[in-house]
Amino acid sequence: MPANVLVAYGTTNGSTAQIAEAVAEVMSKAGLAAEALPARSVDDVTRYDAVVVGGGLYAGRWHRDARRFVRRNRRALADRPLWFFSSGPLDASASEKDIPPVPGVRRAMGRLDVREHVTFGGCLQEGAKGRIAKMIVRNGKGGDYRDFPAIETWAARVAGELIEERESH
Repeated sequence: MPANVLVAYGTTNGSTAQIAEAVAEVMSKAGLAAEALPARSVDDVTRYDAVVVGGGLYAGRWHRDARRFVRRNRRALADRPLWFFSSGPLDASASEKDIPPVPGVRRAMGRLDVREHVTFGGCLQEGAKGRIAKMIVRNGKGGDYRDFPAIETWAARVAGELIEERESH
């Protein structure tokens, strides 16, 4: 029986959702039962064997839905394999170097046994919601900096860890 994996995400303009969907798709192709869902829509994580939580970064903070999801489900999350990802830098820095988690995510990692955190590039394009986001795009600072091959490589590695653990038990 394949492990059930939840990829929960907090997003404003949908780019973090697309990353989460790519992660779930790679895991499904590896033989896991993975689904990507908005963090705010998940009421119960106990039916999942493992969880990945992703959040867009806004002004140095993880998306509110991701933060609330982790707080609301901390007991259940403490009992299962857990990974975090962030999306946000609007430049190539996430592809060039490892970007540490923002302070709030780092604190959550300390409270829970998060196996790993990775930061992927963000995406902010024409039509983005929010006054600040619109200003960033208007000033030419937007763009799509997501590196889907890197996202897929990371997701495959996480899936491999889960499959290896499942087979060794």
